[in-house]
Amino acid sequence: MNKKKRNARIKHRKNQKRVKKINQLSLQKAKPKKNITKVETEIKPAVQDTPKASTTKKTTAKKTTAKKATAKKAPAKKTTSKKASTKKASTKKVKE
Repeated sequence: MNKKKRNARIKHRKNQKRVKKINQLSLQKAKPKKNITKVETEIKPAVQDTPKASTTKKTTAKKTTAKKATAKKAPAKKTTSKKASTKKASTKKVKE
């Protein structure tokens, strides 16, 4: 019994090694993926040479506060309990 298990284990290992070698060879033959290089650009903050105290007055518009609409809850669905349908016994007329 142990001999069978040992042989099975060894065959499995050999097969794993064989498959690994095949995969490595195929990866070597395949084209390498393109490496996309990112071009680093220097970002300069926009500095404007304007005087801080401007002579012209800006008109400020009054901001209205946005009112949040309250979410209306949907009414809960009422579950109707189904009554067990009872079959009415059909009454046959008995001929006399």
